Amino acid sequence: MDTQRFTRQPEASASLMEKLLFEVKRVVVGQDAFLERVLVALLAQGHLLVEGVPGLAKTLTVNTLAKVLRGSFKRIQFTPDLLPADLVGTRMYNQKTGDFSTVLGPVFTNLLLADEINRAPAKVQSALLEVMQERQVTIAGESHRVPEPFLVMATQNPIETEGTYPLPEAQVDRFMMKVLVTYPSAEEEYVIAERVTGPRIEVEPVCSTADLQRLQRDCRAVYADPELMQYAVRLVCATRDPVGCGLPALKPLITYGASPRATIGLIEGARAMALLRGRTYALPEDMADIVHDVLRHRLSLSYEALAAGQTPDSLISQIMAAVARPSKPLEHQATKAA
Repeated sequence: MDTQRFTRQPEASASLMEKLLFEVKRVVVGQDAFLERVLVALLAQGHLLVEGVPGLAKTLTVNTLAKVLRGSFKRIQFTPDLLPADLVGTRMYNQKTGDFSTVLGPVFTNLLLADEINRAPAKVQSALLEVMQERQVTIAGESHRVPEPFLVMATQNPIETEGTYPLPEAQVDRFMMKVLVTYPSAEEEYVIAERVTGPRIEVEPVCSTADLQRLQRDCRAVYADPELMQYAVRLVCATRDPVGCGLPALKPLITYGASPRATIGLIEGARAMALLRGRTYALPEDMADIVHDVLRHRLSLSYEALAAGQTPDSLISQIMAAVARPSKPLEHQATKAA
């Protein structure tokens, strides 16, 4: 494998991510899968949509991660009376100078937590579109870049649906993954209570945002076999044309399938998983681990599917069972292609 494309040895990258995870886990108990997905999104330069009831350490996780990375963190509580200017910033008149000056909003940060994003009206939700895709905002005709690295983590509460606004499909599709956060186990909850009621734990920074940017470049250099890319394409195409992959029973259950963004998300996510696991090449299991997270928010189910009690996850599982995995690309194959 040609490691010249990497800013550091893959083992060093994995070791750094391991230290970062260890430091975050000193504060955050359990939620290993959630933490892993946050790191995957950071490495792949994607964004996360998180669904879970209040009190499951979503805010704590992102805040702690920002401290460990020496990055900035902002939290926005979305409410029905929120305005786009409250998000991206606005022009304000300065009485002393007699001029207008630009006041940048809370989106100008490294890690942004958009709490209960579905409680704000569509015009506010849409204000996030440009910053999520273009990583810049336009205020009074002038463009302003957000700092790098940049991650948006938006949360939704699955219990309370009164007074909420469904997210526009265009915005939902811009989230790389949708992660479901569940309750901790009894053992984990005991450790949570022990830590919260005990002495305060202060985390130590283990890397900088510049280190993370180097890791992001390393992530793009991870080898993805053409067969693995074809596997991603087949999975996504199966959501749009189930009959073509031998699943005619799914045709009336899926109204709209996933877009090509899902294919890109699967490939970039598999690369990030491989880097986290200390490899310079992605394997089919790296992709299989994130298929549900990448696809679940991109499937639009029919009324027939909802009436039958089907969920996006159950349909994705059927698709994964029907679409054959590629043979595992060995290290010497990756070396030959590099």
